[in-house]
Amino acid sequence: MRVTMHSDDDPAPPAAFPSLVESARWWLKLGFISFGGPAGQIAVMHEELVVRRRWISEGRFLHALNYCMVLPGPEAQQLATYIGWLMHGRLGGIVAGALFVLPSLAILIALSWVYLAFGKLPAVAGVFHGIKPAVTAIVVAAAWRIGSRTLRNPALWAIAAAAFLALFALNLPFPVVIVAAGLAGAVGGRIAPAMFSIGGGHAGTEAPHAPALIDDGTPTPPHARWRAASFVRVLAACLALWLAAMLGLTLAFGWHGTLTQMGWFFTKAALLTFGGAYAVLPYVFQGAVEQHHWLTAAQMIDGLALGETTPGPLIMVVAFIGFVGGWTQALFGSESAFLAGAAAAGVVTFFTFLPSFCFILLGGPFIESTHGQPAFTAPLSAITAAVVGVIANLALFFALHVLWPQGVHGLPDLPSLAIGIAAAIALIRYRQGVVRVVLCAGAVGLLLALAARA
Repeated sequence: MRVTMHSDDDPAPPAAFPSLVESARWWLKLGFISFGGPAGQIAVMHEELVVRRRWISEGRFLHALNYCMVLPGPEAQQLATYIGWLMHGRLGGIVAGALFVLPSLAILIALSWVYLAFGKLPAVAGVFHGIKPAVTAIVVAAAWRIGSRTLRNPALWAIAAAAFLALFALNLPFPVVIVAAGLAGAVGGRIAPAMFSIGGGHAGTEAPHAPALIDDGTPTPPHARWRAASFVRVLAACLALWLAAMLGLTLAFGWHGTLTQMGWFFTKAALLTFGGAYAVLPYVFQGAVEQHHWLTAAQMIDGLALGETTPGPLIMVVAFIGFVGGWTQALFGSESAFLAGAAAAGVVTFFTFLPSFCFILLGGPFIESTHGQPAFTAPLSAITAAVVGVIANLALFFALHVLWPQGVHGLPDLPSLAIGIAAAIALIRYRQGVVRVVLCAGAVGLLLALAARA
């Protein structure tokens, strides 16, 4: 790959271009330290890759990020895949994206086993009793944070309110809400484009420009240029991989088998994750809890708590869903519960993230032609507004299950209510980190459980 040349008056250039092995070591490290959700993960990548290591320039980083924000799927994982692809081709993208996810998968499988094997112990149950209201507060804080940044005018507020009512009052399917919001944005973008524009980056900095290995003026490497034959090969490989996996599951377990249905369901979920994991969780709730009964609503909330406190994308909660579904349904017999859970977690992770790899490897060469066009930004702006309403509905769902376990006509769970309010204040007012808040809430729940047994 060519590297932009600089004069002697420019800041010192970064070190030599890293090999694929050197890059893989860093992506693996990122997989273990990527706490804090997409915002925190993107911030870590920006600090390390743009500011410290200068593997990629600010402009190229933001250009890639804006493209990933348009796509369904976890934008931080897609950004890692994109940068790995830009640096080392398709293999580099696959390595970067996979290492961003695999540590989280291994950790969640271990924690899911602990949860199912020992979760009924009073101490463990007390910890989760304290964590659940904190998770409710986290979702409330997410709605507040995204809403304060995106709902800039009455039109976007109206879309957010309509999305909330569509889910809460009308119980419409999540995909219908997202498609309707996108259509509203497409129409609104033609009528009043200024109201549906997307402004600002996600990792901007005022620091002076320093030369990077992949700089603003660095020519696009050969592997990242558009070629019709290359596009067709990648598309064929992606479809063949998906079809082979689905065919294998169908032949082994039948179309109605649990693992086959998990693969099909999470493929659909992966194509609907506009706006991040919080936006798609209601759809996952509808399918995993209410339709397929792979786990209960209480277990889903516990899984979200585990997802919040482990590295990797929050959508990795699907690994917990898969593990619980495989374990409780004893897919391989009662003697192989762990193996069934681990297999199901691997299946749902594969089908959830396969589309993200395909989107990056297929769409990377189109970035320059799609970025910034109103035909793309207006629907995205409306979808982002709808996401606020979707997350608000999710927060209400959690609150009803956690804070009023006996129903709205009964008394609230006062300890849970107190923990939830304290967690919300810590997150919104004092901007405390999610991991710290969840750990503190779990500690309070443990102390309350021990006090009740004393």
